[in-house]
Parts: sequence; C-alpha cells; structure tokens
Amino acid sequence: MTSSTAAPEDMDATTRSRVVPLIVGGALFMQMLDTTVITTALPAIARDMHQNPVSLNLAITAYLLSLAVFIPVSGWVADRFGAKQIFRLAIVIFVIGSILCGMSSTLPELVLARVLQGFGGSMMMPVGRVVVLKSVPKSKLIDAMSYLTIPGLLGPILGPPVGGFIVTYMTWQWIFFVNVPIGILGVILVTRYIPKLPPEEQRPLDWVGFLLSGAGFALLVFSFEVVGRAVLPLFAVLGMLGGGLALLGLFVWHARRIKHPIVDLSVLSISTYRASTIGGGFLRLTVGAGPFLMAMLLQVVFGLTPFEAGSITFIGAAGALTMKFTAPPILRAFGFRHVLIWNSLIAAVSVALPALFTSVTPHLMIMAVLLISGFFRSLQMTSMNSMAYADISSTHMSRASGLASLAQQVWMSLGVGLAALTLHLATSFRGGTELSRGDVAIAFILNAVLALLSTLFFIFLPPDAGSEVSSHPGRPRADGKARSTGATGV
Repeated sequence: MTSSTAAPEDMDATTRSRVVPLIVGGALFMQMLDTTVITTALPAIARDMHQNPVSLNLAITAYLLSLAVFIPVSGWVADRFGAKQIFRLAIVIFVIGSILCGMSSTLPELVLARVLQGFGGSMMMPVGRVVVLKSVPKSKLIDAMSYLTIPGLLGPILGPPVGGFIVTYMTWQWIFFVNVPIGILGVILVTRYIPKLPPEEQRPLDWVGFLLSGAGFALLVFSFEVVGRAVLPLFAVLGMLGGGLALLGLFVWHARRIKHPIVDLSVLSISTYRASTIGGGFLRLTVGAGPFLMAMLLQVVFGLTPFEAGSITFIGAAGALTMKFTAPPILRAFGFRHVLIWNSLIAAVSVALPALFTSVTPHLMIMAVLLISGFFRSLQMTSMNSMAYADISSTHMSRASGLASLAQQVWMSLGVGLAALTLHLATSFRGGTELSRGDVAIAFILNAVLALLSTLFFIFLPPDAGSEVSSHPGRPRADGKARSTGATGV
C-alpha cells in the first residue's frame, strides 16, 4: 500500500489508483450487501415484530425512497463542504442507521432507521465516486473503476447466502450490526489514506429543484417497487408513476431556466456520458433483476433453501473478480466503442441462458453459466463507468456523479419492478396461482432483449471515444489531428 508515515498526498498515481478505490469500494460493498441481505432476513424480522412479512417490505422501500430523495443533493453538498469530509460523514450516518436498525423492536422504528441509513447511503454512493474521480488521474481510471464496479456486482450475489447464514446461525440483528466494524475501519482508512479534496466553487442550493426531483424520483422508484406485487391497486400504481413523471417533467423545465440546478442535466450533452448513463441503463436493468429472478427460480420453483441458492449464485462473484485483471488490456486493445458493442451482445446472451435451466440441470452447469455471465456483465459495467467520466471536467465531477448514481438507482429499481410485473402477468395469463419455470424463463428472455437495446447507444460513439482513459488511439481524423474530447461546454 504505502508506508505508515507517508501522507495521502505523497502517494504516487499508481498506488493511489489502487488504495483510494479499494477504500471507497469497501464502503460501497457494505452498502450494497446491506441492501440485499435484508431480503433474506425479512421473515425472521417479521416474526420478532409480530408483523406480516409483506409489511416488512416497507423497510426496503423506505431505504430506496430515502436514496431517491437525497441523491440529487449529494453533488451540491460535496462541492460545498468537500468530498472527503462528506464521504466520511456518510459512512458515520450509515453506521448509526445500522445500529438503530438492529435495535429496532417495532416496524415504525425500523422504517425510520432505514430512512436514516438511506440518507447516509445517498451520500456514500455518488460522493464516494467523486473521491475516486478527483484522486485518480484519468489514465488510471479503468483500474480504479474496476474496484468500484465489483462491489455493486458482489453485493446482490453475496447478500442471499450471507443473510441466510446470519439468520440461520445467529440473529437477524447481526445483518445490521456487522456494518459497525466495517464502518469504523472505513472512517479510519478514509482519514488516513484519502487525500484532502477542497470544496469547489460555491453555488446556491436549488430548493425548488430539490423538492421537484426528490418527490418525482421517490414516486417513480416507489411505483417500480410495488408494481407486480399486488400491494396496491393498479390505478394507484399508475397514478404514482404518472405523478412522478409529471414532477420530473416540471423539474426538467425548471432546470433549464436557472443557472445552478440541483441536478445538472447539461452533462448529458457529452456523448460518452450519455451513452453510459442512458444507454447503459438497459444493461443495469439486468443487474437489478438478475439476482431477484435467480432467487425466484432456485428457491420458489426448484425448492432450494436460501443458503443453497446463494451457494450456487455466489460463483458469479468469481467472474466479476476475474474481470478486474482483464478489463484494462482489453480496453487498451479494442477501445470503449468496440468492447461495449460486442460485449453487450455477449452479456445479453448470458442474461438469457438461465431461461434454459430446469430442476435437473446440474448445479455445476448453472454455476458455469453464472461465472461467465458475471465476467461479461462486470466488464460491461467497468467499461461504462470508466467511459462516463472520460470527457467530464474536474469541476463537474460531483454533478455528473450525482446524476449517474440517481440514474443507476432508478434503472435497478425499474429492473426489479419489471421482473416482478413480468412474473405476475405470465402467471396470470396461464391461469396459474404458483410461479412456474416458464414464467421465470419469460422474464429472463425479456431481460436479455432489454440489455440488447444498449447497443443502439454505443454504435454511434466515435472510434476514439474515451481514448484518454482507455489509451486506445481509435481512428484518427482525416487531417491527422486527434479528436478533442474535452467537456468545456458542459
């Protein structure tokens, strides 16, 4: 790492590109693990609190709504008070929320504690990425993003088996208390190894934009969460969806009329950022839906226990980790455009393959498919996340990160919502009352089709898109000059 006496600012670029993302990635892994591990523990929590397990979904929804409301303001807070300080504070808030979750004895207490957790998480995701972007030179960004991509993929994979183990051999409170030592270590490492990042130019807080975007995204995410679960009537879900879209439409109108909107939509004018954030969202749908569908297939349809199912899906983590060592040379050799186009096709096929699984499919074959899928999806995520910031200027990093984090949260929530709706419609269409393998297969195939749509955004990228980050020269211009990729017009 570095010597115990060296200051963070004294680390060379290579060391910093490894140390800083590992620290931030550890905090993000804690958050991603926590968001998935609670699903396995819901029945145990419901028994202790004398609640219906369906009611306990409020604990999950409260967290997601808190993220949706507060992520838009994260960029402004990081610019005003400094990214390092806010990231460290976010870890502290998340840990305090975790302690309160573990101490909760009633559903209202748990929901309020999850809201606090979500507030900390809303700062941890985008601000943590800003810490990396401002600490690591663009030439080392692919390596850095590899470390940041893996936590987001490992969390949904490790959540079910870890949750199953804790609930089976310990008590459900430990799914929250386990965050305490991780968080304390994270605060120490942030203080010791992350360099000082001074505040940016001060800008006023856009309160109107904050209220419009927060309410709009909250309604959107909530409607995605409840669709297909028969929790609310269809007209209520559609009403919330329409209301959310209307509020976001008002926000877009408002953001274009003021100088400093809470969410800076102008970064979408940069082709590399737009392709990653919007086009890449179709693949992120599968990241949200994939673990959910595999849990339905293995546990509900095939009858495996949560721990047995988690022990199979865990292998996807190995594929994601392998990608860490191969992404930089692949992108240097072929560039972002070619990798994203061809790999999106491969990733889509790997997303569809679980539709062929049956109850007699050997577990080793299932694990082999998930291993390959984990690799290619991780390569795609690392490529998209790295390219997104290739042409963003340093002064706009926090705003771009906040919008990207918000978009990713919406995409992943939409993925789970669409998957749940697909299962519900498929079961209802055949007149069944219980989930079948065919129902889940349809959802997997739909997921693959949606993943293919991202290719349409990558096709129109120039050959040298993000070349400053990938070190791939691309195709030179006819006059022999390199294409300018600066984002000065943001």
